Amino acid sequence: MAQGTLFIVSAPSGAGKSSLITALLKTQPLYDTQVSISHTTRGVRPGENHGEHYYFVNHDEFRRMIEEDAFLEHAEVFGNYYGTSRRTIEQVLSTGVDVFLDIDWQGAQQIRQKMPQARSIFVLPPSKDELDRRLRGRGQDSEEVITRRMAQAVAEMSHYAEYDYLIVNDDFDLALSDLKTIIRAERLRMGRQKSRHDALISKLLAD
Repeated sequence: MAQGTLFIVSAPSGAGKSSLITALLKTQPLYDTQVSISHTTRGVRPGENHGEHYYFVNHDEFRRMIEEDAFLEHAEVFGNYYGTSRRTIEQVLSTGVDVFLDIDWQGAQQIRQKMPQARSIFVLPPSKDELDRRLRGRGQDSEEVITRRMAQAVAEMSHYAEYDYLIVNDDFDLALSDLKTIIRAERLRMGRQKSRHDALISKLLAD
């Protein structure tokens, strides 16, 4: 069976990567594409389910997993840990399913070191003005928070060249089409096609 591909997707807040991934998954069957589910030590929020939104574990369990090198990447955010389980990802990939991982550039660097065969995609906004408009359009943040998010966005965007693919999310439908094209191209790579069509190739080359 052909091995699935791990797709890392990064972008500054407001660039639209989460919306793109959500829209993509609606067009892909679960046996082809899934989104990665992270482990976390934070509490369960209303409407969340273990194994669907996150794998919820306590701090001791998470630290044990760190010691066992069980994570492809992990980070501490506001006193809680978040991490991507190597075993979980590898199990899904082994079934031929592609996995999407929504993560920042620091996590992406950690994963590339441990899984260099992963493919990475960076999503850019069409302009700073548009990014500012999108952040303000949420109506959730103060002026101070928006200013901080914009400064953080510039720092994040400076890492775009570390990625395999670049998408500019100006027109959402076009950006989604670009994302689908990347997936299609990766699925047509020689290694995956050779594995998928091994029987056919053997018959075609038989005397």
